[in-house]
Amino acid sequence: MMCLPLASWIGSLFTYIVMTLFIFICIILIILVLIQKGRGGGLTGAFGGGGGGTAFGAKTGDVLTWATSIVFGIFLLLAILMTLLTNHSSKPVNGGGTGGPANSLPQPTNPAR
Repeated sequence: MMCLPLASWIGSLFTYIVMTLFIFICIILIILVLIQKGRGGGLTGAFGGGGGGTAFGAKTGDVLTWATSIVFGIFLLLAILMTLLTNHSSKPVNGGGTGGPANSLPQPTNPAR
């Protein structure tokens, strides 16, 4: 069994931790957006929120907007970090070519009749 070098192992572990945190933040962001007070109907009416009040109080809109902004900032930072981690760890297989398959077969030609 081949062991990975310690730096590679830690890099992989860090990548998986960031991916897990990214998925968690995505779920939180979806929930925050869905429970916000609708300004034009939206999904609020679909879930039975017809009145002006919310289940969490009168100032919930301000808190949810603030929380959504913070979670969105974390989402962006994690997306950039995950892009940097995955681009850094991936290497080209054949040294970069013309973009076509490396082992393509020549196309048969039709003889003139």
